[in-house]
Amino acid sequence: MQQPVPEAASQRGVMSRFLDSVERVGNRLPDPAMLFLLLMLAVWVLSWALSGVSFQALDPRTGDPIRIVNLLAGESLTAFMANMVSVFLGFAPLGVVLVAMLGLGVAEHTGFINAALRRALSVTPKQLLTPALVAVAVLSHVAVDAGYVLVIPLGGVIFYAAGRHPIAGIAAAFCGVSGGFSATLLVPSSLDPMLATFTQSAAQILDPDLVVNPLNNWIFTTVSSLLIIAIGWFVTDRIVEPRLARMQVDGDTSQLPTMEPLTAAERRGLFWALVAMAIAAVLFALSLMPGTSPWRAAPHLVPDGSHPLLVAAAPVMQSIVALIFVFFLLPGVVYGYVAGTVKTHRDVIAAMTKSMAGMGYYIVIAFFIAQFLAGFNGSGLGTLMAVEGADFLRALGLPMWMTILGLIVMTGIVNLFIGSASAKWALLAPIMVPLMMQLGVSPDLTQAAYRVGDSMTTILTPLMPYFPLIVVFCQRYVKSAGIGTLVSVMIPYSIALSILWTLLLLAFWGFGIPLGIGASYEYAPG
Repeated sequence: MQQPVPEAASQRGVMSRFLDSVERVGNRLPDPAMLFLLLMLAVWVLSWALSGVSFQALDPRTGDPIRIVNLLAGESLTAFMANMVSVFLGFAPLGVVLVAMLGLGVAEHTGFINAALRRALSVTPKQLLTPALVAVAVLSHVAVDAGYVLVIPLGGVIFYAAGRHPIAGIAAAFCGVSGGFSATLLVPSSLDPMLATFTQSAAQILDPDLVVNPLNNWIFTTVSSLLIIAIGWFVTDRIVEPRLARMQVDGDTSQLPTMEPLTAAERRGLFWALVAMAIAAVLFALSLMPGTSPWRAAPHLVPDGSHPLLVAAAPVMQSIVALIFVFFLLPGVVYGYVAGTVKTHRDVIAAMTKSMAGMGYYIVIAFFIAQFLAGFNGSGLGTLMAVEGADFLRALGLPMWMTILGLIVMTGIVNLFIGSASAKWALLAPIMVPLMMQLGVSPDLTQAAYRVGDSMTTILTPLMPYFPLIVVFCQRYVKSAGIGTLVSVMIPYSIALSILWTLLLLAFWGFGIPLGIGASYEYAPG
């Protein structure tokens, strides 16, 4: 007589088949750099095919019928070759990422970030261990991907040291680092201005004068961080860890890293680094206070009802990336000299060089993204898709909340196959931002919806670059752990994030709570 298949085993079988399908489809996709090259070629061919077609849709900027430019024409191809370098150098997110990483690279390689994380987690009461870990994981976003290699393995270490299941610690940290990647705990990350530059470029397809504030989602992402911490706390303690109780820890724990207390040199370095950071913050705050502060926007650039420090034209807003650079470079250097990890200025330069060496792959991707966006925007295809798409959605007559929900779901699906937040938004922004503007939705709200969808499924896809590394972290404690193990652990987080984070955005929109600085919910076509 055939034994009935336990429900949990049956669910694992369905989940495994689904993951196998996702992995097969994802493995057939080309590398992101090659993907954008192929998309650029597709835009060229499509522009050639549509260049002779007369469209009734009107360009909202000029009022004239939309005309598609043939990118395969001789003058277009020669312009492409002549402008290739300037297009690449003018790709705004490239400078944003590289400048921010110069400062963050020093803070990481001198040991400042590592020491700060270890100190913060070592003084946390056991009953608050989970929310503190998730909070630190969310805060690690200021260092871009540093959380993957620093916070997530430390999550396993501190949970194991506290007598709890180490994979639960890894899962909680993974939830904060990746599941809440678009959340920011008060401190803006380099992701904020990077996404804003894509959003602004896409919005300017329809409105060349529109400027997006780099902190346009800051209030929403800060409140979101509190939601991420609450989700991580509840799901870890009430759902994930009880289910992991049956999973035996059989790794060679004698060889595992330990949550070692800071040495005397590290404590001195951390103290003086934080002092330097605090002094810099106070001096910066004092420089903002005078009415004549050069950080303020000129009076004629400040709309009625706005603060001269908070408008996009304010030098302080245009200096967000530079401030991230300085506020991590300074404590990183001070920590290095006091703790002894830096001997001369050459060590600081070497740290910057090492951080730039790790950005080589991003630079390659950025080159192809820049060329694709230049062709896509210059061809007129983005304007055509936005106008026709908006007309289609208007004809459907869907409530706006359903349109926002659809954007979140679509982003979450794309997220299963393209792990890079900047690569996805580079692909989606030129289509979605102008389309939503035609429906009266501001670029700020569209970007916020993207950020929700971008985070909620990252923790489930084996195609995310750091996913295999996290499986290795799990195998340090449980030898049999694999992709299925990690995915099954992270599914409750993904479900909770998908539902509650979407509801939070809809609540912001429904009650008119500001999304960020200089942000709006509606766009009125000129």
